[in-house]
Amino acid sequence: MSAGLGVVEWFRPGDHSRVEASLERLRRLGCSRLRTHLSWADYHAEGGRDWYDWLLPRLAGEVELLPCLHYTPPSLSETGAVAGPPRDLKAFADFLDHVVERHGRHFAAVELWNEPNNLLDWDWRVDTDWSKFATMVGAAAHWGRRLGKQVVLGGPCPADMNWLELMGRRGVLGEIDALGLHGFPGTWDSEAAGWPGWNSLAEEALAVLDRHNPAVELWVTEAGYATWRHDEALQARAFLELHRGPFARVYWYMLQDLADEVAVQEGPRFDERHYHMGLFDKAGRPKLLARLLAEGGPAKVAEVIERAPPAPAIVGTRPVLVTGGAGFIGSNLADRLAAEGEHVLVLDSLARPGVERNLAWLEQRHRRHVSSALVDLRDRDGVAAAAADAAAVFHMAAQTAVTTSLVDPFGDFDVNLAGTINLLEAVRRRPVPVIMASTNKVYGDLGNVELIREGERWLPRDPRLRCHGIDETRALSFHTPYGCSKGAADQYMLDYARSFGVPTAVLRMSCICGPRQLGTEDQGWVAHFLIRALEGRPITIFGDGRQVRDVLFVDDAVAAYLGLWRAIDRIAGRAFNLGGGAANAVSLRQVLRAIGELAGAEVEVGYGDWRPGDQRWYVSDTRSLSRAIDLPRPLGWRSGLERLARWLRTDGRDAEVLASPVAEVV
Repeated sequence: MSAGLGVVEWFRPGDHSRVEASLERLRRLGCSRLRTHLSWADYHAEGGRDWYDWLLPRLAGEVELLPCLHYTPPSLSETGAVAGPPRDLKAFADFLDHVVERHGRHFAAVELWNEPNNLLDWDWRVDTDWSKFATMVGAAAHWGRRLGKQVVLGGPCPADMNWLELMGRRGVLGEIDALGLHGFPGTWDSEAAGWPGWNSLAEEALAVLDRHNPAVELWVTEAGYATWRHDEALQARAFLELHRGPFARVYWYMLQDLADEVAVQEGPRFDERHYHMGLFDKAGRPKLLARLLAEGGPAKVAEVIERAPPAPAIVGTRPVLVTGGAGFIGSNLADRLAAEGEHVLVLDSLARPGVERNLAWLEQRHRRHVSSALVDLRDRDGVAAAAADAAAVFHMAAQTAVTTSLVDPFGDFDVNLAGTINLLEAVRRRPVPVIMASTNKVYGDLGNVELIREGERWLPRDPRLRCHGIDETRALSFHTPYGCSKGAADQYMLDYARSFGVPTAVLRMSCICGPRQLGTEDQGWVAHFLIRALEGRPITIFGDGRQVRDVLFVDDAVAAYLGLWRAIDRIAGRAFNLGGGAANAVSLRQVLRAIGELAGAEVEVGYGDWRPGDQRWYVSDTRSLSRAIDLPRPLGWRSGLERLARWLRTDGRDAEVLASPVAEVV
């Protein structure tokens, strides 16, 4: 692929806000080229000329523009539809002449038509030998070159060398400068149906071009991969294969997923794959490929995607599967397991920015004992394949932010609940131990616990709660979509022990901190506070800062997970609370004061409103867990904070770029 990323995005007339949002995303990606359609039909509709008078200069002001001219105005079409040939075949060349005269300063190349073997783009039923198409496009191509434009012929999809040979015999290939191939391996161009690969496809096309016009460049003007199965790593792999192909230019389809209400050519929701082709999802969040491109271009994509071996490093080994194993607790757990000689298979979608560094760290430390599967929990087949030979499963993967669950309840549900059931079903027929990371959010906001304010802390009036904290007999109360999804997953995990005999256990965690924690405003508040303070940046807190959590160092959390695994025969089907306990119960204000001492400067703090489901006080009663396993005395919260600070100042320096200005207490 030549220098400069190319992306495809169509814009409907009047969609000004989407254009502006798209340009911002292109800037984030470092994308310098954009292919978009210039609909002949829309241009002649009411308001169409004004739309393109605004759109083309707006786009060309920021990217190198490739307009694709297609769709016949119904009034000019012999079928009355936009896919019909124009009654006057030379009218298309006239339209091109008009566009170049009016807007030619905004583009150097122009693509003529889109996928002529697609009935929705060109009705070949009234042009069975493509003679009308050849006449129309050939005349326009000839005139476009006379006007000084580089002319690209829009190729068919799927690629058809017989059609290309026909275009050569009819003289069209002699009038163009580039051929635009299309392909969607893994989405529409199935490997099982004989997808030849980009290199083979290029060889076939070049053989035809050599016979008719060897000077024609080979471009890919539309190629992509739909993540409708939540397989974002495969989208990134498909991009890499294309990026390395022998093409002068490549345009990736497309920038953003389609909104649910948008109708594709065939009709609303006709094909679910159409709605998941984007580098960004429908809410504008970057998928894995977009995030890696923004961080370092194709080289970053290759570094992350190709580092992960797809299978256990030791053939015949039954690995311990750690879902979310590139995350904070998951990577620490995987490190301990590998150090003890276990083979660890990390399943992670790398959805959280920065966790790929944790995965690289694991693989460098334990080359013979750690492998990875870049799989999303929502990918049922991918989860089943990863769990097929597992000796045990530690289920750490989740959507962890209350704020995200409030914005996207469906996504939160799919990851936390449906993803957990995918995992449980994967092991149900061959039961192996499954230990799940749950949350104190299953107890709701604890609004029925009477609190009093004592100095910098909220504390329960009940002295027993002050002494021991919340135990497992506390009634469950799911608040916020996150609390509901995690709470339901928690209950499914326990019920699979009752209903199907799967040896499961659950740890309902309070606040865990330590190395490899990439704290943000949504999750990992201790690390987030510390990162901001070390950078000398202000912090904003939701609430009054007197809310209390019991802080547990990650090594102690890992010990608890391993302890449950070793005791699974005795404790299967039970849930336990895990945290630092009353001895490590501390308010945010106290933590901030200690952080200021570590940073050598007072931390600048602002305050925002309480958030839905916020707990003003939560402390774990860990006595039940201590009776079930040999739980060591936890490290003091100040000592844990100091260890995290040392890591951030040395190995964790990159975590600083991930910090955000606001923190939510979880």
